[in-house]
Amino acid sequence: TYGTGSIPEVYKIFGPGNQYVTVAKQLATKFGIAIDMPAGPSELLVVTDNSANPAYVAADLLSQAEHGYDSQVILISLDLEVLVNVEREIATQLEDLPRKHMAKVAISNSRLIYLDSPQEALDMINAYAPEHFIVASSDPEYFIQGIRNAGSVFVGHLTPESAGDYASGTNHTLPTNGYARNYSGVNVDSFMKAISFQRLTAEGLENIGPTIETMAAAEGLFAHKNAVSLRLKDLRND
Repeated sequence: TYGTGSIPEVYKIFGPGNQYVTVAKQLATKFGIAIDMPAGPSELLVVTDNSANPAYVAADLLSQAEHGYDSQVILISLDLEVLVNVEREIATQLEDLPRKHMAKVAISNSRLIYLDSPQEALDMINAYAPEHFIVASSDPEYFIQGIRNAGSVFVGHLTPESAGDYASGTNHTLPTNGYARNYSGVNVDSFMKAISFQRLTAEGLENIGPTIETMAAAEGLFAHKNAVSLRLKDLRND
């Protein structure tokens, strides 16, 4: 990051990692290095109704739980029977996983939540701001239109989070730990920066110059005002 005798320093760090990687990246920002976002342990939130397939939902939750001990998965179900069946499926599928010891710990730190109000569910989802958000609902548009805070959204019963990890084309370097309220996932813009340019004509300065003078004077910044006033004076004397 900071460079060596033969390697130049970098301007920006990209890529996810565990909590130690996230802290190291944030530490680097104190020394003028930009980062893509704080991206720590994996997260998944799934919202379901009575149309959801419990086996699919359980598989999706376990797909994130097997990432590591500190992963977190959450199910918000609008149907209590689906929630109960998902819990059973998790227990069944878990036993067949090579990384079940890791997934079990993650599952123990996760939550299955029953709510009977779609709006209450949406409010909770936006407050949590999940890294990955699966909409396993008969009315996905309700959540698509209402979601404000999420890293990446997976819509419909045939869209597993695994698709985003490997093949659907979206970047899976995403904000975690609630940072989806403040950051977007890595995209083309993450590797670019913008420079603004302005050039005033005589007519342009005549049009906005008095406004600049008024605002500068109101702030007590008279050198700012004078930079405009001198030019306006010369224009009017020509």
